Amino acid sequence: MRHRRLGRTALKVSEICLGTMNFGPNTVEADSFKLLDHALDNDINFVDTADQYGGPLGVGATESIIGGWLAQGAGRREKVVLATKLYEPMSDRPNDRGLSARHIRLACDASLRRLQTDHIDVYQMHHIDRTAPWDEVWQAMEILVAQGKISYVGSSNFAGWTVAQANEAAASRHFLGLVSEQSLYNLVERTIELEVIPACEAYGVGVLPWSPLAGGLLAGVLSADEVGRRASQHMHERVAQLRPQLEAWERLCSELGESSATVGIAWLLHQPAVTAPVVGPRTVEQLNDALRAPSVRLTEDVLRRLDEIFPGPGPAPEAYAW
Repeated sequence: MRHRRLGRTALKVSEICLGTMNFGPNTVEADSFKLLDHALDNDINFVDTADQYGGPLGVGATESIIGGWLAQGAGRREKVVLATKLYEPMSDRPNDRGLSARHIRLACDASLRRLQTDHIDVYQMHHIDRTAPWDEVWQAMEILVAQGKISYVGSSNFAGWTVAQANEAAASRHFLGLVSEQSLYNLVERTIELEVIPACEAYGVGVLPWSPLAGGLLAGVLSADEVGRRASQHMHERVAQLRPQLEAWERLCSELGESSATVGIAWLLHQPAVTAPVVGPRTVEQLNDALRAPSVRLTEDVLRRLDEIFPGPGPAPEAYAW
């Protein structure tokens, strides 16, 4: 497993980031511990979560599972670059959400308690808060950095212009600003190529693609049980809509002698500004598909064929201006 700098920082993270949204709702604690240990044993040092993850177990449940794993010691905390997020509602109280200075402070302290650690390496805003002035957001983040509670600040689901606005506001305060942006990005969903990726390239912000396999569409869905009786109606509709492309996709992966999941993640690692796709395995077997991806080199011909199967939007403004 190779490691890359996270954006313009000197921080080194693995080319695969272990996403943990399934921990708790779909993967019990014992199996979550096994996944975390397996990731660490294979040089994945980047773990991503969010305060809101937990599903029916309740908000904070996933962070608590990770905290229990870290509490086992044996250098786990020292070996891991730990990222979490804030913004989503944590209760029905009006101030228990968003990016107010008050919520940033309280949310960080609550995450630290659940994670059983004294610092968060990458503290990410899960969404833009249109009611929070950037001076308020950055002042709160600066205090957390000064207190040693966080090291870097990242964003998630930001538009290109908000990445630029956030970093310009931070620069005016002589603060580092955003170092990462976690966005929906895969061969099927390439909208961020219009403006988010160019903005991230310009500001030295590392892109962390979430849903790298499009919710399973790029994981060999045509030959798997995912399209069987257990699959959602939405999945059936998406497969029907994209069947010609998916058939061409799976044929190409078969030609390459690689699993569809491996090639889908490998493609992201060939894209500009991408630091590490965020994979969310439920099992060790699924994680193993991701572990192989960094070693897969796609030729220019293969990349061209993938663009033909799943065309990107093209650069902005040309894509929509003429």
